[in-house]
Order: sequence, then structure tokens, then C-alpha cells
Amino acid sequence: MLDPRKLRLLRELARRGTIAAVAEAVMFTPSAVSQQLSALEREAGVPLLRRTGRAVTLTPAGRLLVEHAQAVLEELERASAALAAVRGEPSGPVRIGAFPTAARALMPAALAELARACPALEPMVSEIDPADVSGALRAGELDVALVHEYDFVPPEADPALATEPLFAESMYLTGRMALAEARDDPWITGKPGTLCHAMTIRACQAAGFEPRVRHQVDDFDTVLAFAAAGQGVALVPRLAALAPPPGVTLTELPLSRRTLAAFRRGYGGHPATGAAVAAFRAAIGRLPL
Repeated sequence: MLDPRKLRLLRELARRGTIAAVAEAVMFTPSAVSQQLSALEREAGVPLLRRTGRAVTLTPAGRLLVEHAQAVLEELERASAALAAVRGEPSGPVRIGAFPTAARALMPAALAELARACPALEPMVSEIDPADVSGALRAGELDVALVHEYDFVPPEADPALATEPLFAESMYLTGRMALAEARDDPWITGKPGTLCHAMTIRACQAAGFEPRVRHQVDDFDTVLAFAAAGQGVALVPRLAALAPPPGVTLTELPLSRRTLAAFRRGYGGHPATGAAVAAFRAAIGRLPL
């Protein structure tokens, strides 16, 4: 019998590429991960990994098992959701991830709605960059998360996750009437590796220039404060631009950011997930989008 916990480790290895990265993601030691994968090979009865020095790759049998592992793990999530539905009213902890602007503009109203609709639930919110959500959901650190995607930054597909669209918002340029006018200005962007940073770089490239980045800031309130101080121009989403500081002009661009709810595939039918998504939607209805 194949152990689902070991199958999860194999799936993580297929995605992350190294035992060290898997160990960091699941908070095991590399030695423990290696031992678990070796035990899985014994259970499978065929070699799943090819070890060359410190490098580890999947054998054809290993890649085949990863494909089946995803289906098995999805069914286990579906079974867990079905059992929770049988128990009746959602109760207990529900771990929610949210990116900063959603945590500030959307989450307070969503939490109030969740408390009203499902008083037995115990929501636990963690602020997280959307780039880190996939790993946190797969590792079981989160149950549901708010993520976003931008024009020019296609989302990275993860077969372990499902998403549900929630809303879209326009992007705004500070200090200028068009992107092309800002080619010689200093820019304020998110830190490298974030979706916000990639969106700004690619939007400027599409306008025909490379932005001259002066500041790298992830918090949009700080970005707007820097813009008000004449420190550069920036792209900000509608939720971050509801109350700009004095002196900051905003021009709406034909660009958008889309917010989605993400959860492990098969887990969407869990009552706590459904209640959280319903609370998100109720809160969205109150936003000035």
C-alpha cells in the first residue's frame, strides 16, 4: 500500500527539483525526506529516483507515479470535504492567506461576514505574497487564499490547485497620463520575484522602454507616499488607490489585476472553504470598484 504522505513528498520533489527544497517546504530535514522517499520506492517495488552525486531526478516510473499521486491526493481532499459536510455547520480553524491590499481592504468585512454566517468557524489570516501561496496550500499551511494575477504576468499552472475568480480592478499610473511619458522617470516597483515587480517591468517593456528602477517597495501605501514625495512613478491597483495622498495624480490604464480564491484541488467542496469564499464575495460587493 502506497502511503499518501510519501506521495505528497514525491509530488513536491517533481515540482521543486531538489530534496533540500522539499525539506524546506514541508519543514522536514533533508535526511528525513530522503528516507521517506526511499521507503516509498520499497513500497512501489521499482526505482522512482535516479541519484547522481547530490542531484536527484525522477525515473519514468517516478514520473508516472506523480501523475497518479495527484489524482489520489485530490480524491483524499474530496473525501475530507465530504466528511466535513456530513458533520454539518462549519466549525474549527480555517487558515486563510491574503496579499496585503486584500488583507487591508477586503478581509475585515469578509471576517465580519464569516463571523455572522458561521460563528463556529475560527478564521486565521496570514499575509502572504501570491507567489508563495501555491507551496503553502500544497503543504497544508493554508486552506484557502486570496491571490492575484496581472496582465503581462500569466499565472503559473499548478495541477494541485484550483481557483475561483472573484473580481477585477483597474491599474493606475502615478504622476503621468500615459506609460510612454514615464520612460525617463525613476520608478518605484515591487521587489524582484514578486508578481507586482514582474507586471511593472513587462508593462513598461510593452510600452517600448526599460524602467529605471530607483526604489523597490512592496507596500502600496509606501509606494504612494514615495510618489507624493517626488521619488518616482509607479503602477498601483484600484484597491491601493482608493485614498491617495495629497499631490498624487492617478491615471487609469487599460491594464487590470484579477483576484481569485485558491485552494487545493478537491477541497473546494469543504464547507469551510465554501463559507470563506461566500464571505469574500459578500465583502467584495461593498468595495468601490
